[in-house]
Formats: sequence, C-alpha cells, structure tokens
Amino acid sequence: MNRATFRLSFFYAAFFVFSGIHLPFWPVWLASKNIQPEEISAILAAGIGAKIIVNPIVAQIADRSGDRRRIMLILMAAATIGFFLFFVSNGFWQLLLVNFIFLALLTPVMPLGESLTVLTARIEKFDYGRVRLWGSIAFIVSAFGGGILLDGRHDDMVLWLLTPTVLMALGSVAFLPDTRAPAAPQGRLAALDLLRDRGFLMILLACTLVQSGHAAYYAFGTLHWRAAGHSESVIGALWAEGVIAEIILFAVGPLILKHLSPGKLVLLAAAAGVVRWTITAATTALPLLAAAQLLHAFTFGAAHLGAIHLIARHIQPSLSASAQSLYSATVMGLGLSLAILATGPIFDRSPLMAFAAMAILSVAALGASLALIRALKPASNP
Repeated sequence: MNRATFRLSFFYAAFFVFSGIHLPFWPVWLASKNIQPEEISAILAAGIGAKIIVNPIVAQIADRSGDRRRIMLILMAAATIGFFLFFVSNGFWQLLLVNFIFLALLTPVMPLGESLTVLTARIEKFDYGRVRLWGSIAFIVSAFGGGILLDGRHDDMVLWLLTPTVLMALGSVAFLPDTRAPAAPQGRLAALDLLRDRGFLMILLACTLVQSGHAAYYAFGTLHWRAAGHSESVIGALWAEGVIAEIILFAVGPLILKHLSPGKLVLLAAAAGVVRWTITAATTALPLLAAAQLLHAFTFGAAHLGAIHLIARHIQPSLSASAQSLYSATVMGLGLSLAILATGPIFDRSPLMAFAAMAILSVAALGASLALIRALKPASNP
C-alpha cells in the first residue's frame, strides 16, 4: 500500500467508524429524546435530503476549481462545530434543524472523496474497491463494538460515542492527497449537462430505486429488532454481518467486473433486494435475519460498485465531482429521504408493511436496471 492509498483508506475508515454508530443507533438516540416514529422519519429524511440542495452546489465549485481536499476540509471543520449543537438541542424542531445543518455540511464530503479516490486511482493505478473496503471494515468494527458498548447503557451514550469519531473524520480529511482534476469550463452548469445525458439519468433512476429499498432498514431496523427482543449487541452484529458480506464483494470486485458489467451488478442488486426485504418483512427470527443480512453485499455493495464504475466510464473527469455529487444527492438524498419519509407512517402502522414496501421498490428497480443495461450497452458493457 503506497502513501496515497494509505491516506485514502484512512479517510474511508474514519468516515465509516462514524457511520457504524450513526446509522444503526441514531434513531435510538432520537427515540430517547421522546421523538415519535413519524418525527424520526422526518428528521432523518430532512437530513438526508440536505444533499439535494448542497451537494450539487459544492460539486460545481469543486469542478470549476479542480480542487477537492481544501473544500472537503472546510466543510468537515464546519460540520464538526455543528455536531456539538446536538448536546444542547431538545425537541423535534430543534433536532430537525441541527440535524439538517450538520448533514448539509457533512454529506458533500463523501462524494468529493469518492471523486478524489477515482482521480487518484487513475494516476496511481490502484483498484477503487480495495481502498473502499477499509471503510466497510471500519463500519463492522464500529457497529459491532458500538452495540456491545451500548448494551445495557442509557441511550444518551450514542452521542458520546459519536464525538471522537467526528474528530477522527476531520483529521482524515486533512491527511488526504491533494489530487486535482482538470477544471471544468467556466460559465457552464455541470449538473445541467449531466441531466441532459440519458445514460446518466438511467444510472440515477436504477440506483435510486435499489438504494431507496434500504429506507425501512436504515430508519427503523434497529428499533424493530429491539422491539422483537434482540439486544443491542445482537443488532450491532447483524449490521456488522451485512457489511462483512459487502467487504468480501469489494475485495473480489475486480474479478466480478471481468465477468459482469457494472449495469448487471445493479441488476443483481435489485434482484437481491426483492429477496432480502421479503425475508425481513416476514420474520424477526435471528437465523433468517442473519441469512438476509448477507444479501447486503448485493443490495448495497454491488449497486454502489456498479454505480461508481458506470460513472467513471460514462462521465469525463472534469465533471466527476458533479457526477458523484449529483449521484449522491439523487440516489442517497432525494430518493432515500422520500422513501424514509414515507416509511415512518407505514412502520407506525405495521413493520411488516414497511419492509414489504421495500421489496416492491426492488421489483421496480429490476425493470429500471434492465432499461439501464440497454441504454448503456454500446458504451459501458463489454
């Protein structure tokens, strides 16, 4: 591992240590503040939806300057300050506002980091998946260890566990290589060029449907499984298991891509989503949940790997930050936030119905993935 890959691996590890606690246990902390399921879904959706507004603006600045690291560092420093506002916030409206501000500053950092990684990989000749998997490893350690540390303790502990991880993420950004991209032409809005590209639109549609299928899992999986009698340590292990499967997929990513096009990886993710969310809707029995969690390798990992390679092949480097940020804003922002917002009232009525809705989204993703493969066959498929 050379110096650049070490720095980028540390960046992914630091960010996913944070995510390993934040993603499974943030709804638990919100519930401890007497926030109801519909309010939790609104807070989570608004925070994720911040990407829609902020990410394209930040990406446009990055593409016009060719800079990545300096912009990431400014955003991460501001996000760190915003995080400490959670310690003095109470009630739905305060938490909604602070969560929105914090994630509006934090969420542009990762797509800029993805762009920086892909740019550096082209120069240094390393495989993206082998760097990205360190984030997945960190997520496992964090989710599993966080579950053990939180088991039997007050839910306020979630915020204290997150504090050092935010500081570590800030340090990791300062440590990144300063790889620059060619500056995009001035006076041209990159997002508009990308949104006129039918192939890119098909990437967004298929991946949005696949990733939106995770809405009930991200927002209410921990609360649902805890209500079924599973402990925090068991739940943390379930989250970690899913990411272990994802790591294996990233590790063998180059081999898979020799046999499957990126578009077919997205199709595989959609098919796995139908199976995974049907099982999760039908049961809370631990052996079946453990089996379903293995499919995270495909529902998230295959879809993400496919999307990264589709964008790298289909979009010119000078628009890479805008493409990654628009992908993040649409797929992990607009699509996921709307799905989470819709999931709250459904989950309040029936957890089974909420996860069944995710299976239906995955069926729609199958059709969109087939259309994506047809649309990009000449450019992207071997």
